[in-house]
Amino acid sequence: MQHGVVKLERLEKFETLDDFHNFLKAPAPVQMKCVGAFDLPFGLPREWVEYMQWPLTWPECMTLYASYSREELRLFFKQFCDSRPAGSKFAHRATDLPAGSSPSMKWVNPPVAWMMHAGVPLLREAQWTLPGMCEGHPGRVALEAYPGLLAREIVKQRSYKSDDKSKQTPDRWLARKDILHALDLGQTSLGLRLKLSAAQHDSLLLDGSGDSLDAVLCMVQAAWAYQQHELGTSRGPYGLPEFDPLEGWIVSA
Repeated sequence: MQHGVVKLERLEKFETLDDFHNFLKAPAPVQMKCVGAFDLPFGLPREWVEYMQWPLTWPECMTLYASYSREELRLFFKQFCDSRPAGSKFAHRATDLPAGSSPSMKWVNPPVAWMMHAGVPLLREAQWTLPGMCEGHPGRVALEAYPGLLAREIVKQRSYKSDDKSKQTPDRWLARKDILHALDLGQTSLGLRLKLSAAQHDSLLLDGSGDSLDAVLCMVQAAWAYQQHELGTSRGPYGLPEFDPLEGWIVSA
């Protein structure tokens, strides 16, 4: 990133978690800091952790979380939800409302609880630093991101992606085009411009699943966080406000 312009060099795709883990463990470039924005929750709602009588410190809580199978965790979540009235089944983190994100204990539609179950242990094993939550390698900084936060700023409630190929419609293609146009002009609250080649632009448009565009949206959020950190703004490190270190916070929310 230079002078408020974020340039996409390339997209890398990983077919397996092992491939992704190897990427996370790769040596950081000498005298360079890698700041990554990851589209998965980094923490559980404090309310749910207290209900379970689990450790109230993030490392111990995540170690315990990772020790259970997904089926065991599903039963824990379901027991909690079944005990609560309709309309307030899930516990939420403080960051969920300003970010408009799903509760991190949600195991379906979308299964963000399983994304955390798969991803957070890999970040910890690779010794990435999660600001305000755990210290790791100073050259590898991981931030929780939510691409829908930035996308919604541009296209509101219009859908721009679907995993179902039959639902990858012209309207969703147009929404992706509008997102890229706004990013190109720097017309978001992050104030950064996205620089793409023509081939990259077309590739992001053609991916109806939105995975490629989501990765780029996360990249822009990571670039904003890096900028905030370098400028030393009144917000905290990487543009994060004060937040509950058990729950985590979504960057730019």
